[in-house]
Amino acid sequence: MESEGYTLLNRESPDALIVLDAGGQILAWNSGALKVFGYAEAEALNALLADLVVPADRRLEQQQHMQDALAGRSTTYESVRRRKDASLLYVDVTLQRSQTAQGKVCVICAEKDVTNIKVMRDAKLMEARFRDLLESTPDGIVMANPTGHIVIANSQAERLFGYDSGELRGVSVDLLLPTRYRKAHVGHRSNYFQQPRTRAMGSGLDLAGLRKDGSEFPIEISLSPLRTEESAFVMSAIRDISERKRFEKALQDKNQELASANQAKDHFLAGMSHELRTPLNAIIGFTGTLLMQLPGPLNDEQEKQLRIVQASGRHLLALINDLLDVSKIAAGKVELVLDAVDCKGVLHEVEATLRPQALAKGLDFELLLPRQAVVLQTDRRALCQIVLNLTGNAIKFTEQGHVRLTLEQRADHGHRTVEIGIEDSGIGIPTDDLNKLFGAFTRINPARPNAPEGTGLGLHLSQKLAELLGGKIAVQSESGRGSCFTLVLSG
Repeated sequence: MESEGYTLLNRESPDALIVLDAGGQILAWNSGALKVFGYAEAEALNALLADLVVPADRRLEQQQHMQDALAGRSTTYESVRRRKDASLLYVDVTLQRSQTAQGKVCVICAEKDVTNIKVMRDAKLMEARFRDLLESTPDGIVMANPTGHIVIANSQAERLFGYDSGELRGVSVDLLLPTRYRKAHVGHRSNYFQQPRTRAMGSGLDLAGLRKDGSEFPIEISLSPLRTEESAFVMSAIRDISERKRFEKALQDKNQELASANQAKDHFLAGMSHELRTPLNAIIGFTGTLLMQLPGPLNDEQEKQLRIVQASGRHLLALINDLLDVSKIAAGKVELVLDAVDCKGVLHEVEATLRPQALAKGLDFELLLPRQAVVLQTDRRALCQIVLNLTGNAIKFTEQGHVRLTLEQRADHGHRTVEIGIEDSGIGIPTDDLNKLFGAFTRINPARPNAPEGTGLGLHLSQKLAELLGGKIAVQSESGRGSCFTLVLSG
């Protein structure tokens, strides 16, 4: 019994006219509903209205009003709906019970988009309450309602995005974001209003703002929920971080340059150390051959000069090796091989290597070891190098008396440590200089008479290796009364 006027009204009405069965299933969907919600008739028919356009936090409200309408009580109320593109809008809803041509109970639902009216009403209210306060803040402030429409923006926000005074009122807040962010932002906004919370500046996503002229700029946003007796809002404080981003980019570029320079240095040191060690080994080797007098006898002066060449070559080779090791440690390229290491065996090896040097200076070389075996899970090469460096230093800086190596194993509250001590009766170290000992290229009083040669790398390298092994080197010393260096490693 449809009349021509009814058909025209159904087709041309700007409002959404929907017919629902008692369970909320859509039986009819006019062109106004397409305009309001974005769903074509074929998409909407037989779907549940609650699933199609009602946000999750409004479904209980929809169910209660449906029950009222089915009981014969016509109802009109304001609510929020969700479009096909996930954006939200305010609607005035009227529900009225009716019957289909087959006599089945149904509900006629008329929904009118009142978003603009609602926004302007809220804008007037919020302007009166908060305009002066928002104008006093240094950041751009934008206040939006649950549908994502701006009800108020302070002048700082208008200047930030390039809009005239009042031009942002009523527009979607999505307009201030580049297109690539908008779809995700709709979902974030809907979730935010379901669980509103304060979010600090800079704690969210890496975002960009979109100016009216289409240019983009990096921004930080902090969010704060705000509820009045009329509605809920979210207040966004927006800050242009272009200057900070430029600084970070410059810093990143500089760090990249430094990393490249570091890499070039590592390659240079590795290459040069190889190039230098090869001829040095040849010099040291041939010098040793000459000193053994294999090619023929030497007079005293020749032997003296060759021993100077040999000693200088070995010193230079040790320096190159130290430089390479320090470079590897700084670059994090030292590979440790952890194994069960017999610490007594390591000290015997050091003794065999360095005792001749001590005896040549007239020093007593003592080795005090426990009876039981001391086994440590560590890197043997690194451990040996540390003890060699410390013992070599002790001999170098001791003119008379003794050099003593000790080995102790301790257990304290279930924690086991191994301590290797290198004690000497040498010149000692002034108290004020103790904190300088382990710096790279640092030498204590190098200008004193008859000061032994050195590069200042030995102790630095030893401390770094000790740290790689999970330990440390402690030192006790007093000027003129000798020193005691203790390598402490966890067992």
